[in-house]
Amino acid sequence: MRPPSELPGTMPSATARAATRAGGLLLGLAILATGGWGVLALAVAGPAPPALRLALAAGFGAAALAALASTALRRWRSVALYAMAWAAALAWYFNLAPSNNRDWVTENARLPRATVAGKLVTVHDIRNFGYRSETDFTPAYYDKRFDLDQLEGVDLVAVYWMGPHIAHVMLSFGFAGGDRLAISIEARKEKGEGYSTVNGFFRQYELYYVVADERDVIGLRTNIRNDPPEQVYIYPLRGGREEARRLFMAYIDQINALAARPEFYNSLTTNCTTNIWVASRVNADHVPFSWKILASGHVPEYLYEQGRLAGADRPFAELQRQAFANGRAQAAGIGADFSRVIRDAGAPSRIAPRAP
Repeated sequence: MRPPSELPGTMPSATARAATRAGGLLLGLAILATGGWGVLALAVAGPAPPALRLALAAGFGAAALAALASTALRRWRSVALYAMAWAAALAWYFNLAPSNNRDWVTENARLPRATVAGKLVTVHDIRNFGYRSETDFTPAYYDKRFDLDQLEGVDLVAVYWMGPHIAHVMLSFGFAGGDRLAISIEARKEKGEGYSTVNGFFRQYELYYVVADERDVIGLRTNIRNDPPEQVYIYPLRGGREEARRLFMAYIDQINALAARPEFYNSLTTNCTTNIWVASRVNADHVPFSWKILASGHVPEYLYEQGRLAGADRPFAELQRQAFANGRAQAAGIGADFSRVIRDAGAPSRIAPRAP
């Protein structure tokens, strides 16, 4: 004999009604989330021309809205059709392929690479542009050999231009005798293409490691860019030489891997800070992941809290004032001793440090 709740004409129980409503709500939220993603993905990364992209995005959005309405009416045909459209969108999206062969902007035109012979690492195509303005420059590159036994330390460089919560973060490796190699993880752009955080979520840029002379990658930010101005802070990191060498080689391995097989940049998951953290995992004592790695402007303070900045026994505000490089850089100009000057706390400065 069937229980009363299953007899014909019997009202479903309160628990069953609540479960049905909860299931419908979850399905509706899933349709909203996937529909929003699909509309943005098609609008940003869909096939050219732009009119076709927008038409596809609008059609996908309409299918999502129809499926959403159908969940309330418990008519599942539109939901099934939307599920097929969603599967097709996923198949298209994950078949987008990165490439090293595009018409790149001049700054991103050459891929660096390295050859390793024991403890000697020769880095090819180190960028060292001569900038008259951000868009007026003389391209220049050089090759240089580095001895891992001469690697003495690593500096964290944090660049602010839009408030305290977001920064571009890069590393600079210091060798005996004053040699330095700066590496900035960026989005590789094509000619006519600017950077967009939204576009960076949808496979519009390749991942690019700018391997550069500090006169280029730091001097550009301290002395050249002014729309908006950028504030540069340089923090020496605390750690042993062996840890620094492993980190350097993790970078070298990734640089060579990208030259052989490109990858997509992602504004959230594969960017200047997350990739630094991933590379740091070659060392057993790497810092744990934190939301402050995603809110990149907080990375210096997070490393201070973890005891990873040199001078961490002093207040962070004091380290921050000493780390501010713009004043020293602009007072001295971009000369042969640029790397020394921007780290010399006693060098003349005409710009007062500001909190980012």
